[in-house]
Amino acid sequence: MRPLLAPPEHSREPILTLPRPMTLLLAILFGIHIARMLLPASLDQEVIWVFGFVPARYETTLMAEQIPGGIGASIWSFLTYSLLHADLTHIGFNMLWMLPFGSALARRFGGVRFFVFLAITAVAGALAHLLTHAHELAPMIGASAAVSGTMAASLRFAFQRGSFLSFRRTPDADAAARIPALPLSRALRNGRVLAFLGIWFVLNLFTGLGAIEIGTQGQSIAWQAHVGGFLAGLLLFSLFDPVPRGGSESPADISPEENLSSRDV
Repeated sequence: MRPLLAPPEHSREPILTLPRPMTLLLAILFGIHIARMLLPASLDQEVIWVFGFVPARYETTLMAEQIPGGIGASIWSFLTYSLLHADLTHIGFNMLWMLPFGSALARRFGGVRFFVFLAITAVAGALAHLLTHAHELAPMIGASAAVSGTMAASLRFAFQRGSFLSFRRTPDADAAARIPALPLSRALRNGRVLAFLGIWFVLNLFTGLGAIEIGTQGQSIAWQAHVGGFLAGLLLFSLFDPVPRGGSESPADISPEENLSSRDV
């Protein structure tokens, strides 16, 4: 009598899997927002003034001295503004964009590099906002600059064969996130990358990605901060990328004139 064999186990991929850094980011952002929802309105406004980014804070005027937070806020608000959101719609919209691009980047960078990268792109967004709104009193809040940075960084590998925006993607999310990236000079000659850049800039100029200014002037889209975060993510990607450059690009994913040996810039 032959022994009965157990039926083979069929592993099923979850519909949505998030890397731990991305899960932690979601927990932090939603946790902060829920905690703020429990505060009295007056105290929540104080939090926005102290931790939001206020360009007028950096002026040598009497009004600047009256902005809550003092010298400390002039330092930490370059980053802390990105941890605050206007409402659940605002945070939900930002995280909707962050999920695909941020998850791919978190798998590629690992936790430490991922969070440092987010911090730097957030700071770049604040600097861009400061340069274009030097006398603005309304606090800027929202993670859109960092979201834009992750989108820009992901463009360096997102369209490579097997990656998460490729027509021939691999079912292994971790492997897809480790596809060798295109050097910036070649990425900017890639038709899909250029198309994505064009669409992103047009949409950003008209609608933005959700960074909102809260203050006496009402709400508006801080699109310059998006551009600052995006450019930082695009230009600084190579400093963080742990994946070696390689010549594994497929002709199906890049044009024939780009199919040359890889050199980073």
